[in-house]
Amino acid sequence: MNRPITTLFMLMSVDGKISTGASDHLDVDKDFPKIAGVQEGLHQYYEIEKTTDLWSLNSGRVQAKIGVNTENMPNKTPVSFVVIDNKHLTEHGIRYFCALSKQFVLVTSNKNHPAFELEEDNLHILYQSERSLKNVLTKLKSDYGCERITIQTGGTLNGVFLREKLIDYIDIVVAPVLIGGKDTSTLIDGQSLRSENELSQLGVLKLQECVVLQDSYLRLRYKVIC
Repeated sequence: MNRPITTLFMLMSVDGKISTGASDHLDVDKDFPKIAGVQEGLHQYYEIEKTTDLWSLNSGRVQAKIGVNTENMPNKTPVSFVVIDNKHLTEHGIRYFCALSKQFVLVTSNKNHPAFELEEDNLHILYQSERSLKNVLTKLKSDYGCERITIQTGGTLNGVFLREKLIDYIDIVVAPVLIGGKDTSTLIDGQSLRSENELSQLGVLKLQECVVLQDSYLRLRYKVIC
């Protein structure tokens, strides 16, 4: 395989929502710790997250929502981060990821992204005039030696990974809550299928593990078989 092995790792509600609402002011990382019946078992998700791959792929929008543009500078970790972003990360947010990451790869199609003005030893910019997730993954393996990567993007980008057959495994932690709302982001968003001819774009899964966690949480692990 000329790209890394990919795992989509997410926290979601029982009805598949990965946010608490349709506003950028609402987010599971900020809101779940406040909700009785959900807050008690939330630590398990973060404990599992620490065991994921040493390469992590994120979106700038999601990272801006959780506050990287204003957070204090973090301690260095052994994890290398890839962020796909055109307009959501500020100069502070980029420096945040450089401080956090072993290697930080920014993927953008914005020639005026503030990252181009910065000089950081571990900052790498992958410019694409037209976005190609397949090319991003290929370059991560060929240029940076990335063999495995965890995907933690929003529903729209998750949908692109699915349609382009770029997800190998699914690792989901299910929180005991129903959120609802047709405009609230789900695990897989993006354009809906419109005809039987498009059914080949579905992701068919084989369950590898189902773990009943504490406080009514579940962990579901699947292999994508086609």
